[in-house]
This record gives sequence, structure tokens and C-alpha cells, in this order.
Amino acid sequence: MEFLLVFLLLALLVRIPPNQDRFKTSGYKEASGHSLFETLLDPGCSGEFLIYSCLERFGEEHKLLTNVYVPKEDGTTTEIDLIMITATGIYVFESKNYSGWIFGDENTKFWTQSLKGGKKFRFYNPIWQNKKHISALQKHLRLGNDVFRSYIVFSERCELKKMFVHSPEVKVMNRNVLFREVEDDMTYFPEVLSIWEINQIHSDLSKYALADAATKQAHIDAMRWRN
Repeated sequence: MEFLLVFLLLALLVRIPPNQDRFKTSGYKEASGHSLFETLLDPGCSGEFLIYSCLERFGEEHKLLTNVYVPKEDGTTTEIDLIMITATGIYVFESKNYSGWIFGDENTKFWTQSLKGGKKFRFYNPIWQNKKHISALQKHLRLGNDVFRSYIVFSERCELKKMFVHSPEVKVMNRNVLFREVEDDMTYFPEVLSIWEINQIHSDLSKYALADAATKQAHIDAMRWRN
């Protein structure tokens, strides 16, 4: 018991950025169902929380969702980290809370994470990953591809060394520039969704957030089967 308490205390000191007040004032807990401790102890949740709290700065008229399990035509689901629905489109975010050097090309299947000491790890191209998410959303919502924006967001703890992105609707960035990039894009892109459409889309996709244990397990099982 004492070990667990010490572990949680260290997690609080190390992982909460910048402090737990940010979590308390955020809508992330309600949107995700994750507690403070879950968010601190899980690197994926921690990264999603930081993106969510960043996007909250745009105001309540920009509808946010996290951990959305969108149904696909084959009966499986695709899990989307974060979605922001606003007048200028549907912004889809893939969070990569990684450290080290990141090397990637939009046209290659795997990217590389290089850590100190020479360790290297390959991971599936997150642009392709988010493209599949957007495809599922597009089919589910019956909207044109021009409504969607794709953002791949890495933590500030990593450096994007060689990054080749060719599609204009795709952006790869560190988390510390996310707000500025999205703000610029919302200024640049024309309005394509009315307030009514924004609320309708948010209401529809909200049904697939806060997924139950069975839905999450079915998604995991399907991923294992495909791999």
C-alpha cells in the first residue's frame, strides 16, 4: 500500500503538466471518463488531455469529443483520439505522446522513433492511421472529404527530424504549436458547417464516446485479428 501511494505521488509530481488545477477546470474528465490518476499514469491519456485542454481555449462553440469509437461498414470500430467540430470543418487529431527523434514520410508505411542510447522503434504511419479514421467518419456522416482536417500531434519532448508531408490537408506538429496552427487554419478555411449542423454532428458522434468495456474489448480483439 505504501509503495502504491509513493508511486502515485511521484506520478502526480512528474506527469501532471502544469498542475492538477488544469485537469479540474477542464472538461476532459467528463468527455473521456478518465480520472485524474488514470490520466497521469497512462501516457496516451496524458497526451490526449493536453491536446483537449489546449483546444478548449477556442470556446464552447467548438465542440470537442475524445476516444470516439466510430462504427465501420465491416461491423468493427475505429478509435479516434480527438475530434473538434467547428464552422470551418471537422478537425481530427491523432495524439502521439512520444519522446526522442521522429523520422517519417507520408508515403511510407512505418515511421521511426530514435531514443538516446541508439534504441529505435518503428510505428505505423500516423497519417495513414488518421486517414482511416477520417474515412470512417466521412462514410458515417455522409460528408465530403473537404470538410475534414487531419492533425498528427507529437509531444514537446520529441523532435521531428526528417518529416515529409505532401498533402495540404494534413499537418504534423509538436503539441506546443497546436493552438497557433489550428487558429491559423480556422481563420484561413471558409465556413462549411452551420451551427445546426455542428450540433447535429456532435450529438451523433457523442453516442460513440464513453464506450463501455465490451466495445473497447471488441475493438482490441479486432485490431489483434487484423495484425
